[in-house]
Amino acid sequence: MSPTSKLHRHAPDWLILSIACVAQFMVVLDVSVVNVALPHMGHDLKLSQTQAQWIINAYVLTFAGFLLLGGRAADLFGRRKIYLLGVGVFTLASVAAGFAATGPQMIAARAIQGIGGAILSPATLTIIVTTFHGPRLPKAIGAWSAVAGAGGAVGGLAGGLLTGWANWRWVFFINVPFGIAAAVAAGLYLREKRNRDATVKLDVTGAVLVTAGLTALIYGVVNTTTSSWTSQSTLSWLFAAAATLIGFIFWEARVASHPLVPFRIFHSRPLSVANIVMLLAGGAFFAMWYFLTYYFQNILGYGAVKAGFSFLPMAIGIIVGAQLSSRLLVKVGVRPLLLVGAALATLGFLWLSRITPTSTYLRDLLAPAFLCSFAMGLLFAPLATAATSKVDRADAGLASGILNTARQVGGSLSLAVLGTVSYDRFSQFLRASGQHPTGAVVKLAYVSGYTRAFEVSAAVTLAAFLVSLALPSKVGHHSSHGTKADPAASAAASAH
Repeated sequence: MSPTSKLHRHAPDWLILSIACVAQFMVVLDVSVVNVALPHMGHDLKLSQTQAQWIINAYVLTFAGFLLLGGRAADLFGRRKIYLLGVGVFTLASVAAGFAATGPQMIAARAIQGIGGAILSPATLTIIVTTFHGPRLPKAIGAWSAVAGAGGAVGGLAGGLLTGWANWRWVFFINVPFGIAAAVAAGLYLREKRNRDATVKLDVTGAVLVTAGLTALIYGVVNTTTSSWTSQSTLSWLFAAAATLIGFIFWEARVASHPLVPFRIFHSRPLSVANIVMLLAGGAFFAMWYFLTYYFQNILGYGAVKAGFSFLPMAIGIIVGAQLSSRLLVKVGVRPLLLVGAALATLGFLWLSRITPTSTYLRDLLAPAFLCSFAMGLLFAPLATAATSKVDRADAGLASGILNTARQVGGSLSLAVLGTVSYDRFSQFLRASGQHPTGAVVKLAYVSGYTRAFEVSAAVTLAAFLVSLALPSKVGHHSSHGTKADPAASAAASAH
């Protein structure tokens, strides 16, 4: 404990827990709150549907790329200092996003917001772990997990209400009062604590390389909506992505004294399988919300508020699936739950691929969308358990962090690939229809693109099912290695 800790007032445990939970709620909420507002943002900022993806990707990419770095920063420099830094960056970036007048301004603000979230989110868990001990710790992490899960679940609804009743800019401005309250409370009541024995250096180079490489890769994929795969611009971006990601691997394996991602941890087969499944299934689910947002508002003609409420059953599906999975885990084990979850997700996406411009929410959309969401909820607990079951206790936090990173990276890659697939199908449909398509034909072209994306999503979740078969049949759900990390990973991963 630092000498300055005596300057801060004594705070009850509930207040410290609230300081951690409010910040985590903001971070997770901002992954999903923009979904319903996205069509309105794109219209006002003059972004096409494909370009509007970057409002999501800019946040998710920097969040994923700097997440592990943020976790180490809290240990090295102290939980209070890093918490305040994260809150400050996140809140100021939220203000900048709310006032953005152009697409590039919005995307830049969202990228900075993602860095703030990557700094802040691990600090909130560090606050809990260093404050609560013994039997109080699991309860505190459970509350943190529930709040984080709620943030992801209510994001669509909150985005719809704020956009419909006020303006899409309020999906960012709403962070300001929460950020100020969290910063003031932390400044007054949060005592500084850090690991004085920590000697690990921050691998900033690794974080920059992986973020830059993934950004170039996604930009190259999205670029194919305007240029061919063999065009100079596309090939240049893909080459830059490959060179940067190879540089990242070389840096982590051979140069970095304290690598961001120690590749030795992937010697655990359950961890490797869990990350691949999360990358695939989590990414497909992430993209589902994007396409349904546009389908609800541009095809069915829903307003923002109605679209937000339309996502509520899906949020409930995630919660129900996660609760059922956590209870069944001890009885049936990890692999059966992964197989069932991936199989149900595949069925759900195939069902969604049957929608038409005349489909209705209750008859054609509610059941398959709920099934996909329920399936994703089923996967949370077994994936977290698999990722941490065969690693050293000291690496449990790292394993959970890597799983969450795989979820975010999968979301960005999936959105880029499926968005490109959807746009290609849309363009082909319009070209086949003639030079001057009617509004009804344009709608049909859009839906054709969405259904193609859902078909590919079904193939992706089927691949996740096949990868799950590689998991050892006796992955230790009884293992204590990941006890503290599992709820954290599950909560963080619930951000859709």
